[in-house]
Amino acid sequence: MLKVGLVGFGFMGRMNFDQYVKLNEDGYPIALTAICDPRIEELKGQKAGGNMNTAHEVYDLSAYHLYRDLEDMLANEQLDVVSLAVPTYLHAEMACSLLERGYHVFCEKPMARHSAEAVKMAETAARTGKKLMIGHCLRFWPAYEYLKEKIDSGEFGQVTAGYFYRGSGAPKGWLVNDELSGGCMMDMHVHDTDMIQYLFGKPDKVSSLGRNVVPGSGYDIVSSHYHYTDGKVINAQADWTLEGDFGFYMGYRVNFERGNLVFDGSKVKVNPNNQPGFTAYLSPHTGYYRELVYFLDAILQDKPVSVCAPESTALSIEIIEAEMESTRNEGAWVTLF
Repeated sequence: MLKVGLVGFGFMGRMNFDQYVKLNEDGYPIALTAICDPRIEELKGQKAGGNMNTAHEVYDLSAYHLYRDLEDMLANEQLDVVSLAVPTYLHAEMACSLLERGYHVFCEKPMARHSAEAVKMAETAARTGKKLMIGHCLRFWPAYEYLKEKIDSGEFGQVTAGYFYRGSGAPKGWLVNDELSGGCMMDMHVHDTDMIQYLFGKPDKVSSLGRNVVPGSGYDIVSSHYHYTDGKVINAQADWTLEGDFGFYMGYRVNFERGNLVFDGSKVKVNPNNQPGFTAYLSPHTGYYRELVYFLDAILQDKPVSVCAPESTALSIEIIEAEMESTRNEGAWVTLF
């Protein structure tokens, strides 16, 4: 039985909480025993805003040990795993410290605010022998898993083009502080940048345009091109200025030599060139659930975290930084070494 402690009880902390509860209900040998947040007494009675719905608006946490301080939690709980759902700028220091002290760590995306910190996290995990996985949920999201299967199988030939998109209204708090979050590019756009390098490998160079209206808040709209030597045309866009009743949307369109796949946020339509199209079957479980199943299985079975390896997710931060450099230079191509 793996004992888990959760650090952070904002929107993503609650999303993690929901998955651990469901995993326990589904018979996985895990137990979430403790929750830590400096504002836990305030947060446990409040709703947490986000671009998706959590299982509840207000949570009953009476069955859990609650802490305001991480060190108090670690001193009083016998934990095997710590889930970090804390602000981005805290990821590297907290994850490295926990790994050094013998805990397996699941850390929300983005991996870190800076690529050098992300590399340090990967190196610390390798040196300590403890499992570290970053919550890049798209790698486990059924619609994106289906896309990767079709790319890897070659069923429709080679990819010729791809377009990835996500958008929502603006977040609040530390997320609109570029120094702390990296703005839309590091917090939202990183999903698709990570997926692109996971699907197609490291691009040779990137070119990005972005909008930065409020000083210090980072870019809030971005469009990036990813150059590959085989000539496929890959673009990703993100926008967190979509207010009103827009809500949240993510999707993709990927063209192959013999067909195309279109994900509209809820279903994947498969359009072969020479036969009728159809809607793909997808698992009902979200990527949030499936990523934790994968991570916990890696611990229980002592298997490497290969689908979402720390070295790979650190590369995504490096690519985002190259995109930021390009944006500062009005879309100039930036080569990745």
